Amino acid sequence: MTDATPLDASAPRRDFIREMVADDVATGRFGRAPATRFPPEPNGFLHMGHAKSICLNFGIAKEFGGSCNLRFDDTNPFTEDMKYVESIKRDVQWLGFRWDHEYYASDYFEQLYAIAEALVQKGKAYVDSQTEEEIRVNRGTVTSPGTPSPYRTRSVEENLDLLRRMRAGEFPDGAHVLRAKIDLAHPNMIMRDPLLLRIRREAHHYRRGSTWKIYPLYDFAHGLSDAIEGITRSLCTLEFKDNRDIYDWLVAEAGFTNPPTQIEFARLELDYTVLSKRKLLRLVNEGHVSGWDDPRMPTIAGLRRRGVRPEAIRAFAEVIGVARKDARVEIATFEHAVRDDLNMEVPRRLAVLNPLKVILTNFPEGRVEQLEAQDYPHDVPKTGTRTLPFGRELYIDRDDFMEDPPKKFFRLSPGNEVRLRFGYIIKCDSVVKDATGAIVELHCSYDPETRSGGANSDRKVKGTIHWVSAAHALSCEIRLYDRLFSQPDPDDVPEGQDFLAALNPQSLVVIADAKVEPTVGNDPVGSRYQFERTGYFMSDVEDSRPGHLVFNRIVGLRDSWAKELKKG
Repeated sequence: MTDATPLDASAPRRDFIREMVADDVATGRFGRAPATRFPPEPNGFLHMGHAKSICLNFGIAKEFGGSCNLRFDDTNPFTEDMKYVESIKRDVQWLGFRWDHEYYASDYFEQLYAIAEALVQKGKAYVDSQTEEEIRVNRGTVTSPGTPSPYRTRSVEENLDLLRRMRAGEFPDGAHVLRAKIDLAHPNMIMRDPLLLRIRREAHHYRRGSTWKIYPLYDFAHGLSDAIEGITRSLCTLEFKDNRDIYDWLVAEAGFTNPPTQIEFARLELDYTVLSKRKLLRLVNEGHVSGWDDPRMPTIAGLRRRGVRPEAIRAFAEVIGVARKDARVEIATFEHAVRDDLNMEVPRRLAVLNPLKVILTNFPEGRVEQLEAQDYPHDVPKTGTRTLPFGRELYIDRDDFMEDPPKKFFRLSPGNEVRLRFGYIIKCDSVVKDATGAIVELHCSYDPETRSGGANSDRKVKGTIHWVSAAHALSCEIRLYDRLFSQPDPDDVPEGQDFLAALNPQSLVVIADAKVEPTVGNDPVGSRYQFERTGYFMSDVEDSRPGHLVFNRIVGLRDSWAKELKKG
């Protein structure tokens, strides 16, 4: 059975597809348990749109006691590869699902060919020898019917002979195709004698090798594969709505009784990103990102490397639901799901991204105290403590100091006091600058009676800031990942430009020498944290190692883009 850690299995969200499946179960419509499938083509990496489909197909199977297959629609030998198969399997498993059966459309080539011959024998298919352009032109338009091919009246015997010779590899690519014989005046252009099989004589299939010289087109293979596997509801996105007619025609003509039915739902359209495989491929091939697992990419591999947990992706899919009409989803909805998930799971740590040295002039030289720090805030149902070294020299974030602050600036400034997180209240006494006038150091004094947790720790000041011990902090690289595009719809660009014109030049900012508390030094690669007052981070699984720590920002603590949009 399919499986995943439930979000709230006691109250699954109902949508129009689940209502249909519930009715199927209640009426026994198919005479078998609900059966779904996730059918990716292994020609690229999965993205968030696929994640929505995965959650839907596997989720329905789990909720209604049915099954879900993983089937690779591998009918294009030129673009498919085993590396994509392995990446897809890894992504589905990482999302928390297990398939009941693993199938490949290429395993059905013999059955599909037998169906093709049967269609020819019934007079429902013929071999067409027109060129690709002639076929396109002769299909007609939405307002005018198509023109019959001069080869449409070939005899059954001639069609079978040509089809078998096509399979044997006698003809070059493009010499012939097998077409269904339906209706050249059909209002649905797809039904005007669609192509079923085409010659690919020199192709090498990643699983079947060079044995097959003809390959089924998507419309021929997809519905019949569903029928062969006993699928009940074939779930697909709205762009395949017009394909439903050929889907139903083929499974009926092939003789399947009580066949699957196709249901369309709105695909995921997400602000500030693109989910077109073609566009994602351009981003990779043209070097706009470092690869398919670049943490800015909306691929499952990219989200995983960035530090997003599968629980957050499943929660996001649950929140957006399944709709009948396309609509853009705000990326803030996804980011909220990520924050909501991480907030309850990850420990807090202190990190200073833009270090400014602070010297506590009245703290004894050489002295090091160990301060107790809580790993989680009080509203998180997890506990844990750690000790932080505290000495005479510290680092604070440069943004937490202003020499001439505005009225409501409650952080550190000359003559002003703040509390150091888990530590003492300090006061800025003087500022040290270099020859250019840049601030390089602050001289402060601390109040030894105000240690957090001590008898006088309740003395109030208006600001609390984070810090690290200069002598003990670990240097690290911080990668601040942000939205890949600078506008909600990347395709909304001036005429003559394409989506690349909307790339966000600040989608990655690298801080080469940030400082982090020493407690993270021995944590395993891939550990996640909330760096207090900064955001959620994970140590990079590829580049981080002892002595060279690299942290990816998963998401900020709040949606800073909403504020920017209001300014605009």
